[in-house]
Amino acid sequence: MPRRPRPPARWILAALYLASPLAARGATVGATPGDGRPLTPPAGATVAPPAVPPGMPGARKITLEDALAYARAHQPAVRAALAQVQEEKANADVPRARYRPQVGITAQLIGGTANNTTASYLNTPFVDLPRIGGTPVTAADGATWKPYASTLAAVGGAQEIFDFGRIAAEAAAADARADVAGRAAEAVSLDIELNVEEAFYAVHAAKAIHQASEDAYERALVHRDFARAGVKSGLRSPIELTRAEADLSRFDTGRIRARGGVASAQAVLAAAVGWPELALDAADEAPGAASMPALAEALRLANDKDPRLREALAELRAQELQTRAIGASLRPDISLSAALSGRAGGATPSNIGAEAASGFLPNVPNWDAALVLTWPLLDPTVTARERASRAAEEVRRSEIDGARQEIATAVARSYVDVAVSHDALPSLQHELEAARANYAQADARFKAGLGTSVELADAEALRIDAEIRLAIGVFDLEKARAAFGRAIAEGLR
Repeated sequence: MPRRPRPPARWILAALYLASPLAARGATVGATPGDGRPLTPPAGATVAPPAVPPGMPGARKITLEDALAYARAHQPAVRAALAQVQEEKANADVPRARYRPQVGITAQLIGGTANNTTASYLNTPFVDLPRIGGTPVTAADGATWKPYASTLAAVGGAQEIFDFGRIAAEAAAADARADVAGRAAEAVSLDIELNVEEAFYAVHAAKAIHQASEDAYERALVHRDFARAGVKSGLRSPIELTRAEADLSRFDTGRIRARGGVASAQAVLAAAVGWPELALDAADEAPGAASMPALAEALRLANDKDPRLREALAELRAQELQTRAIGASLRPDISLSAALSGRAGGATPSNIGAEAASGFLPNVPNWDAALVLTWPLLDPTVTARERASRAAEEVRRSEIDGARQEIATAVARSYVDVAVSHDALPSLQHELEAARANYAQADARFKAGLGTSVELADAEALRIDAEIRLAIGVFDLEKARAAFGRAIAEGLR
């Protein structure tokens, strides 16, 4: 079963990363001055509200647990995978239907000559030859082109008696294909769950970037108004105001892009979940990263539960059973056949004293019953198919080795990613604290007339850069933990 493409949650975060006010890196929450007090503009200054609310208007909020549950039940990729399982189960009923009796009827009206002979012929699946019997044998020079009518009406049935394991072998192979589809459906379900988790965390990261962008704009607005007042009073040079205006415009562009990033992340979340509307918002609080088993235990869990490996093993089992079913087609078969018919022919019969009928009314009754043994002793085509199937078994075995290697690589890589992301968070937090302290000092120097707008802009850039980097660091940890959970098939129950 082909793997579904994963939604580009990481691409959206990268877009948000580039759309930040400095076109620099990514974001976190709660921007306040260095002393911890909320920013307020000077008297008379106003902060313009956002042109549009962040994200898609009216997007419903959903928790991660509810999003996963909804995706398991409604995501089109999951439903398609489950439908394929049902298809394979229905296909598995096809060979078993051969155990049931077959009943059919036929009615025939045939017109043609009746020049009988003792020649024999074979029935072929390509040319239907009506059987001509009960008429005088005619020499070539006495043959006639006069047609006669023949009619036949019959009902018959057949019942499998004993097949020496042929049907059972075919049914077992079909059941194995259904098992393969089930393992593939598990893999699709886990992939969708990973998509949902990444998209959910991406919405929170987008909101953090948006919040940092809005806070940076508000601070830039305060500084612009402060610089304008300083220029009017003659205490500051006009270049201070022009630089502040440039920074304000840049941060305004950044917050607009950040709002669009939230909307994009919500659209991806809706698509990952299979939500019927265009957008879906993540709940206010994202769950923290869960604890992790040791690497050796993680590798054991992955080898025991990963549906890709289980699917590869099921593929091998299905191929082995298919080989057995092909070989079983050369076994004998015993069936019961019976028919009740009425027939009539318009040609002159060969026996003396018999009366010729018109052939249009099937008024001569017959019945028959037969126990039929068929045994295809030699069929080179079947032998060749069996060899091809055994060659396919070797392919399946090599795929198992490849799946084990891929699983071990995915577990080790995601394990390292989680460790690196986790260890980087304290450093990112310290970076943010230092950047806020640096900003507080630059802000105090600017207000005291000791610092310039360039110095303040540099401090602002350092601060928002640190806020964005911390937000992306949190997202990286959450995303890496979700990928680790997928690698060890944590979502399988």
